[in-house]
Amino acid sequence: MPKTREQKSEILRTLIEKIKKSKSLFFTKYTGMTVEDSEKLRNDLKKNDAEFLVAKKTLINLALKENKIEGVDAKALDGQVGLIFGYGDEIVPVREADKYAREKDAKLQFLAGILDGKLISAMEVKQLANLPSKQELYARLVGSINSPVSGFVNALAGNIRNLVYALKAIEEKKTS
Repeated sequence: MPKTREQKSEILRTLIEKIKKSKSLFFTKYTGMTVEDSEKLRNDLKKNDAEFLVAKKTLINLALKENKIEGVDAKALDGQVGLIFGYGDEIVPVREADKYAREKDAKLQFLAGILDGKLISAMEVKQLANLPSKQELYARLVGSINSPVSGFVNALAGNIRNLVYALKAIEEKKTS
């Protein structure tokens, strides 16, 4: 049953608001997904401060235009288009969706994305999905910063240990 003008304007308002609120936006092709599959994806994304939404391409274009996002034409995207909005961490939603796509034999495919107001290709979206999380990157950074310091401490401790061994050897030589 076709949607009424009021329903379409409500969907458009919702899309405009979600695009405005999101830090990242990814366009997906979801052909072949069952209702259970899409509900699982929605639940997984919701746990990570993200959301999956399906809308008509015309409404998506109008919402993008309203938010002054250039370079994307939803009508030119292949197949049925679903949107993944990331409200928290920019990368987590795409990583979760990629994990889901691998589990479901790629019934979900990335078409494009918008990150920091710039259009990114499907290949770049896929590369983002393979990046480590912010927490993991922070841990690596701290480890890298800490590594020279701990090496320096070990070197100093080694010198002190060698001095103690030398003094112990001198003491043993004097007592024997």
